[in-house]
Amino acid sequence: MPKLYEYFGLVVMFYANEHEPVHVHGKCQGRESRAELIVIGGVVTDIHYGVVAGRLPLDINEMRYFEEIVAARASDIVSKWIDFFVLHKPVKSESITRRLK
Repeated sequence: MPKLYEYFGLVVMFYANEHEPVHVHGKCQGRESRAELIVIGGVVTDIHYGVVAGRLPLDINEMRYFEEIVAARASDIVSKWIDFFVLHKPVKSESITRRLK
C-alpha cells in the first residue's frame, strides 16, 4: 500500500493491487474518497472525484485538501503510478506541510 503524500492529516495512496485507470485514494480518520486522473497523450486533462464503495467519504474540508494535492501533483502521481505499477520501482512518500494553492 504505497503512501504518496501526507497533507494536513490526509494520506494520499495507491493500493498495492490497483488497476487502471490511474487513480489515488485519499484517507483520513476512517473516511476515504478516490480521484481518477484522465490522461490523454501523456497529459492529465481532467480529474474525477468519487466515493469508495463501503467507505464513508471524506468530509468537506478533507475533500478540499484532497482536491488541492491531487490537482497540484497530478503529473507526479502519474509518474509514481508508472514507477510502481509498470516499472515495479518503490515510490517515496512525501510529507507536505504548506498549502499548495
